[in-house]
Amino acid sequence: MDKIAVTGGKPLNGTIPVSGSKNACLPLMAASLLTDQVFSLTNVPDLADIGTLSALLRSLGATVTHDAQNSRLDLHFARISSPLAHYDIVRKMRASILVLGPMLARDGAGTVSLPGGCAIGARPVDLHLKGLQAMGATLDLRDGYVHATVPRSVNGGRLRGVSFRFPFVSVGATENLMMAATLAKGTTRLVNAAQEPEIVDLARCLSGMGAHIEGAGTSTIEIEGVDALSGTEHKVIADRIELGSFMIAPAITGGDVTLANADMSLVGALAEALDAADVSISDTPDGIRVVRKNGTIKPVSIITEPFPGYATDLQAQMMALMTLADGISTIEERIFENRFMHVPELARMGAKIDINGGVATVTGVDSLRGAPVMATDLRASISLVLAGLAAEGETVVSRVYHLDRGYERVEEKLRACGAQIERIQGAD
Repeated sequence: MDKIAVTGGKPLNGTIPVSGSKNACLPLMAASLLTDQVFSLTNVPDLADIGTLSALLRSLGATVTHDAQNSRLDLHFARISSPLAHYDIVRKMRASILVLGPMLARDGAGTVSLPGGCAIGARPVDLHLKGLQAMGATLDLRDGYVHATVPRSVNGGRLRGVSFRFPFVSVGATENLMMAATLAKGTTRLVNAAQEPEIVDLARCLSGMGAHIEGAGTSTIEIEGVDALSGTEHKVIADRIELGSFMIAPAITGGDVTLANADMSLVGALAEALDAADVSISDTPDGIRVVRKNGTIKPVSIITEPFPGYATDLQAQMMALMTLADGISTIEERIFENRFMHVPELARMGAKIDINGGVATVTGVDSLRGAPVMATDLRASISLVLAGLAAEGETVVSRVYHLDRGYERVEEKLRACGAQIERIQGAD
């Protein structure tokens, strides 16, 4: 497996281009199941997760062409030839469950393995399934698979519009039910829906296909079902988690970095936290500029919450920054119950962090020391790279296949700003 070696202590200076959003792209790719016409995405990142979902869609019958050089992905489901999402692919990525709603909406049948992904908590798919049941699907869970059908007695095998309230906010379930509802008979009302930018981007794409959707970006979304959807060409929004991660890079190392292709509205809560940490965040004609205000990092306390609150996917990165703050910070994780697995690895680098349930207390130290560390999930992996950029000596991060799931050309982008970072291929 590959490793990444980082020699820290150098301020970063320059420009980092922000790639298209992985978390937006995955549901958009699943939306290609809703039409028999060509469906095209631009600004698509070249990531392992994109490849995994492409393989899954091919197994279902899609023609998939990925032009990585031009960040373009073309998909065509003339028909769903094999409505079985097999375990061997689904186990690699939890977002695979997003194919179930579109398959039921289009053909009234689908079988999907219970999904895998990062081991950062239970993240059950119960809400996806309960919502689809409310829309008329019959579900049978056996042998590790969800076998779903829409009986002919339900609108001739077509999902029905319903009012469904999420007991708690779920981005994936909101996406799945929103896609399913586009071809359902009648109007679907999703209450306590997720409000993330990725939801808005999906709604924009579906509307471009002919769907009737109102309220995306608010807690109540209404979808009036239509008989058929057309193909479309859609540009994926910038990746707000990659953007936020690279905003923390100059904050933790010093220096002056501009994030190109960036939109401040995607990272409002992070920008507020960085401002409180004495880091300057400003919009410029070239993108978002990040530079420390006075050379020191002030302690900041954050609580992870659904959008527009502070994103759980930026929690580990902020913790890395707070290890060097002048004082004590607290980080409370309210989204996932097992998302402090990076703490022991940061401690190997000299960080002082105490965990009490879902709250981490971080006492800032004068410096971190390079060490061999292990990535445990996608966002933890980039937090260790960020810590390595600031640490004295060399940090070697193993299990970087996690990193490759969500960050495109990370070494290249950081090297362009002066970082000493390289990939060690095929390392033990």
